[in-house]
Amino acid sequence: MTAKARVPAAAGLAAAMAIVVWLAAGLRATAPAAPPVVPEAGVGAISEQAPSLRSDVLRLALNATVCAARQGFVRQPTLLTVIDYSLPSTEPRLWVIDLASLRVMFSEVVAHGRNSGENLTTRFSNRLGSLQTSLGLFVTEDTYVGRNGYSLRLTGLEDGVNHRARERAIVMHGAPYVNPQLAKQLGRLGRSWGCPAVRESVARTLIDTIKGGSAVFAYYPDQAWLATSKFLGACGARASAAAGLPAPLL
Repeated sequence: MTAKARVPAAAGLAAAMAIVVWLAAGLRATAPAAPPVVPEAGVGAISEQAPSLRSDVLRLALNATVCAARQGFVRQPTLLTVIDYSLPSTEPRLWVIDLASLRVMFSEVVAHGRNSGENLTTRFSNRLGSLQTSLGLFVTEDTYVGRNGYSLRLTGLEDGVNHRARERAIVMHGAPYVNPQLAKQLGRLGRSWGCPAVRESVARTLIDTIKGGSAVFAYYPDQAWLATSKFLGACGARASAAAGLPAPLL
């Protein structure tokens, strides 16, 4: 299910340049202003390749990435993984996006935690032993081989939301229960202990693509998190103001 849609050359180049300028401005900006917005040309180019990735979720993910990059947390700000846990587990809801070229590199199904719900993810936790998925912004770290095979460590960047990811061993890995054919029988994918598990056949390639300091934005319309996340407020706003971009409604 890897997306390989082609972006028209002229439109793609213009949109890519807009994204890069926007990200660069975000890294330099210091003046406070309204929340940032992704350039519409870039949003459109990405949406053509990933129709189920909502533009408002994409904007939030990019805003958070700019904010985290400005603080030195994200070392690869032009590579972004978005997970939308408001979508069913049986549908693609994980996307890896190369922002420099506006190419959707992966469009994948992804498992959620055993105690986070059935086909729909409705409960989230940062607690040890909860077996639930965590929301928020993560950064990818190094890889290792463990009981789930080739795996990618994730560091949670949001206190009280996902900061125990390393302690909970929340990692990205492949799993046999992430199987669309099995999901047709069960009405859902198999579930993890809180990890964003992906198909075994794509795991290594996906992990090697995003490892080493890129952002992973795990979304759900949790109003408390959206209102308090340190990566979705004034920090991202300063980047947007410097780039001269309008502000969306969150």
